[in-house]
Amino acid sequence: MIKIVKAEYLEHKIIRLWFSDQTVGDYDLQPLLDKQTELVTPLQDEVYFKQFFLELGALCWKNGLELSPGNIHNKLRQQGKLQTDLKAA
Repeated sequence: MIKIVKAEYLEHKIIRLWFSDQTVGDYDLQPLLDKQTELVTPLQDEVYFKQFFLELGALCWKNGLELSPGNIHNKLRQQGKLQTDLKAA
């Protein structure tokens, strides 16, 4: 099971994610925020957005939003945005 082991805010709703399989990718959350659902609306605020944390390998916010590491990993792989983290290998 893929888990997120480290997350770092980059810019403009993009978070760099390191996964348990020694891959890394930059995840742009703007398409998710554009859906303007109840759980993602608070993330429009940059200060709130930056308050993400990892819980059991998932990307989370204190309002209960939890993003599956497996789904994020698959999206990044399909978009060609997943790379092997040479520093971790």
